[in-house]
Amino acid sequence: MHRLTGNIPLSRNASISWQRSLFFILQQPDRRKMSMKRHAVSLVTLLSFLLISLSALPASAAKDSITWMEVSMPPYFIQDGPDKNQGYGDVVSAILQEQLPEYEHFEMVTNVIRHFHKFKQGEKVCSVGLYKTPEREEFMHFSIPSFLTLPAVLITRKDTLADFGTRSSIKLDDILREKQFIIGLSKDRSYGIQIDALLKQYKDRGNLIVYAGQELSANYFKMLMLKRIDGLIGLPDEAMYHAEELGLRDQLATLIIEENQQGYEGWVCAVGCSKNEWGRAVINKINRILLEQRPTDRYRGAYERWLDANSLERYRTIYQDIFLKTTPPDN
Repeated sequence: MHRLTGNIPLSRNASISWQRSLFFILQQPDRRKMSMKRHAVSLVTLLSFLLISLSALPASAAKDSITWMEVSMPPYFIQDGPDKNQGYGDVVSAILQEQLPEYEHFEMVTNVIRHFHKFKQGEKVCSVGLYKTPEREEFMHFSIPSFLTLPAVLITRKDTLADFGTRSSIKLDDILREKQFIIGLSKDRSYGIQIDALLKQYKDRGNLIVYAGQELSANYFKMLMLKRIDGLIGLPDEAMYHAEELGLRDQLATLIIEENQQGYEGWVCAVGCSKNEWGRAVINKINRILLEQRPTDRYRGAYERWLDANSLERYRTIYQDIFLKTTPPDN
């Protein structure tokens, strides 16, 4: 903190007064003239230095800022209720903000369309967890992976599991090609490169019900229970969160999407910032923070809190063997 003290004449009238005083001093005929002149020059020099320093203070003292773009998508971000700010996105965002004290931090909750508009405009915005896609790389810089999440699954009713076969997994390509099943999904989010490509391929087939917004809406769970749709595509943690909120957990099941098991692209998200020099500098700092923070219990526990016991052991193995070994390209 810079504290300014002393009676320093900074006004225009005061400046005129100084000029008159100097003129008077320089006109004195006595032997003190040279000594007083030297003192006057010293005072002018000191005053000039102080004025220059004061004019520079606001620019040097001001902090740069980051606006963190958030969505209402529990348990990623939880905006209300007893678990407010306890989503895994909330926790990781808090960690990053704590580790970036040189910035002033703001948070904005809005839909993904407005998110991307701000990124494309080059504003000072970042998001803690986004799938890295070729389209997004056109207007975003991405960090090393910030989240390891279980990939998107097909959410359905337990009493219709047999309709999808006897296995615990499905090929989404087969499901969409047959046109027998009506599947719900969001038009505003990515499910990973492989799934996105399939959804784009079958978007005009008529058996995809697209809803606006990133969050799995309670209305679509109701449509599922009323058999108006046969399944929803979503992340397993958010599916179970909403199922518990609606008292449906015992009536729902999830099926692994086999196309999401071919590599880990659909498992990892990254921090994204605007694609400019500001964003590049922030991402470089974030990469260093992620390398330090990802191995900690607090960081890993942000997501593990929302997993069932059956998923936890597998998750920790992949976290240790795959996720923590990702480093910036220049490392």
